Amino acid sequence: MLYLTCKKHLIILEQILKQCSLWADSTPSVQAMASSAPFACDTMAFEQWLQFIFIPKMSELIEFQHPLPANMAIAPMAEHVWQGMTDYAELIRHLRDFDTLLSQQ
Repeated sequence: MLYLTCKKHLIILEQILKQCSLWADSTPSVQAMASSAPFACDTMAFEQWLQFIFIPKMSELIEFQHPLPANMAIAPMAEHVWQGMTDYAELIRHLRDFDTLLSQQ
């Protein structure tokens, strides 16, 4: 049940990113994707990290029913990046709910 709920969260996350015009049409460079910094903050925007690293990685974990992260804290980064940007309140709220879901497993 948790995997199905997480999959739904990822679908909604993609929809919200698109609604907020934060969905990119082109993939970041190989060098950007290879970043080892938290959230790849040194090579890409946070929304790019969500789209090109977080969503694919979580989708893979879900598909193969690998253990999911139990202490995910993505919402604080979103709050920091989009501080004061009311257009992204729904996106931040969704990430907070996702963090909470995984911390309760």
